[in-house]
Amino acid sequence: MADAEVIPLGTRGKPGRGTGSAKPSSAARRLAPGAGPATPKKRAKPKPKPVPEAPAEVEAPVTETLLEEPLTAPPSTAQAGPDAVQGAEVPRSAARTRPPGIPVGDWLGAFTHASREVFGEAWEPRLAEMLAFFRRRVTGEYAVDEFGFDREVTERFLLAALRPIADKWFRIEVRGAENIPTDGGALVVSNHSGTVPLDGLMTGVAIHDHTGRFLRPLGADLVFKMPVVSELARMGGATLACGEDAERMLSGGELVGVWPEGFKGIGKPYSERYKLQRFGRGGFVSAAMRTGVPIVPCSVVGAEEIYPLVGNVPSLARLLGVPYIPVTPLFPWLGPLGLVPLPSKWLIEFGEPIRTDSYDEGAADDPMLVFNVTDQVRETIQQTLYSLLMQRRSVFG
Repeated sequence: MADAEVIPLGTRGKPGRGTGSAKPSSAARRLAPGAGPATPKKRAKPKPKPVPEAPAEVEAPVTETLLEEPLTAPPSTAQAGPDAVQGAEVPRSAARTRPPGIPVGDWLGAFTHASREVFGEAWEPRLAEMLAFFRRRVTGEYAVDEFGFDREVTERFLLAALRPIADKWFRIEVRGAENIPTDGGALVVSNHSGTVPLDGLMTGVAIHDHTGRFLRPLGADLVFKMPVVSELARMGGATLACGEDAERMLSGGELVGVWPEGFKGIGKPYSERYKLQRFGRGGFVSAAMRTGVPIVPCSVVGAEEIYPLVGNVPSLARLLGVPYIPVTPLFPWLGPLGLVPLPSKWLIEFGEPIRTDSYDEGAADDPMLVFNVTDQVRETIQQTLYSLLMQRRSVFG
């Protein structure tokens, strides 16, 4: 026994080695006298995983405009009730607070705004006039003369529709409007050109805007054979170009317009522009002599260039029963776009009236006298055309 090897405890069978720590181990502390029972080590409760928060919205820089607007607080979640869940999507049917459709107030506001844009600030009386006009049309409480002339339709619609074309597109410049009599009968004689007879319409607009009088055109037979055009022509004051109707209107104090060149004037080629054709047999001069009204020469420059006539299709014209089928640089090659007139600059000049009340009673039956007066009117218009062409700077200027 004396030779037995003593192995110290806690060295795991290796002499001279301990745990390598200055503090006693837990097992050694339990063997120490007075040590109580070992207390079990409490297990730490796992911490709940944090719920990821929604990323914060990047606030836009506050500008002066946003600072001027009143800030409104978001709706309180307390008003949603105890069962409301924050962030839950509200059904669309529940969020709807008013019945579908546009409210009556919005309709009235839009109508008021549109009326102000169309009629101006004084839209209420003008709208009332328009409604009264339609009421008279429905009830038949309107008047037309024996030729079918409707003064109200002509002034409110026909002239109103043609006026922007005369002012903005052709930019018509009128000279000598003071030569047109302010009242009583008179005969306006003008040159005719343009492939399509827009010169007669523009002359009527110019006369009404400068004198307040309505021009009563004398139209060809073809005008009154067309279904829609004939009705508009009658309402606009036109009548058939015959001596009887012309004398009746002149005797009634109307301002009558005539274009003696007829289809030969508007259908002449572009190479013969501003060269007057024959003025017929002078029937308009006979009507003026019989009624004793003055003849006012009218010269129109600019209409020749709206549809430059470079060709014709006579076979198709005979098939359709029209004087000619025009061929222009744009029509029929561009289709409907070729029907748009070119925006030429127009000049309309009214010459000094030629009096006919000084002739004898039977002067209208004298062919030589009628021919001389007709030639005088034609020569006056031709010389005025030459003068206006010299004054015009360019076709479209």
